[in-house]
Amino acid sequence: MVRTGSASMTAGPTLAVVAREAGVSVPTASKVVNGREDVAPETRRRVTEALDRLGYVRRPRFDATKPPRLVDLVVDSLESSLSGAVLHGVEEAAHDAGLDVVVSAALSRTRAGRPQRGWLDKLAARGSAGVLFNLAELTDSQYLWLEQHRIPYVMIDPLVEPPPGVVSVGAANWHGGVTATEHLLALGHERIAVIAGPRRRMCSNARVAGYRSALASAGVAHRPEYLRHCGFDQSVARLRTHELLDLPEPPTAVFVCSDHMALGVYEALAERGARVPRDVSVVGFDDLPESRWTTPALTTVRQPLAEMAATALRLLVRMMDGERPEGTRTELSTRLVERASTAAPAG
Repeated sequence: MVRTGSASMTAGPTLAVVAREAGVSVPTASKVVNGREDVAPETRRRVTEALDRLGYVRRPRFDATKPPRLVDLVVDSLESSLSGAVLHGVEEAAHDAGLDVVVSAALSRTRAGRPQRGWLDKLAARGSAGVLFNLAELTDSQYLWLEQHRIPYVMIDPLVEPPPGVVSVGAANWHGGVTATEHLLALGHERIAVIAGPRRRMCSNARVAGYRSALASAGVAHRPEYLRHCGFDQSVARLRTHELLDLPEPPTAVFVCSDHMALGVYEALAERGARVPRDVSVVGFDDLPESRWTTPALTTVRQPLAEMAATALRLLVRMMDGERPEGTRTELSTRLVERASTAAPAG
């Protein structure tokens, strides 16, 4: 008599065997296999090692014989003109690459720009071939999840310095800070203040460092009271401007580390009866549409947002094809756009 049960000998380990090997329950092992996010990093690591050690074959989430067609773009907000510029750049580059893009604002519903819990589960379920994160700060477990599921990703203007090996695209923020400050120095200003973003924000720190470098090169002493931080918030920038104007020797010019905050500076100056640029010169950063609409039109440092996004998408496509970029950080150049908000100091 021929026995027919030999198929079980070649079918590979069951999920129960994997769970026993990793010292976890079967439901927990199943969560790891199916890409669920709600698993502790150490537990995920043990299960993943057991899967590899035992040769467990995971079913692909999508047809691996077909080229990937779907990528995710995660932005901090769908309402800002900054996100609109990023979306425009990604859309054009994705069209050229024959990709579809899913856009979400998962970052805007959490503090510190971190994707909300469960978002990665949705990414796994729809079989996204890659992810672009704009203005994001991921947790250690989220980085680990992406690596273990072999989903390529690129950071666009990350909030903080990403871990070694993470690919990111940004602007030459330090050079932009130098350019803005040198412009004001060339007009004759020496009492130059700076309104910066959050202290932890990578781009803001680089812009402030450029400001300080330009002052030092010109032999102008940096005044600590001229440096004010806020959270890229227009209303807080307005308050910080009032603080600067209350100093015994207020500044004659202000370098503002975002166009959005520059609108708050304009508000504060108007409330004090000060005119731009006759009484105070103002330079922004970003070159958003708002900088052209305000009166007087804002002199600002252009950050190539759409180009940054398109570059990130092209890098992602290469990673999806199995390539690895030569460097992990790509910086695009910034340039000063002179308009009507700067002039020589009065008197």
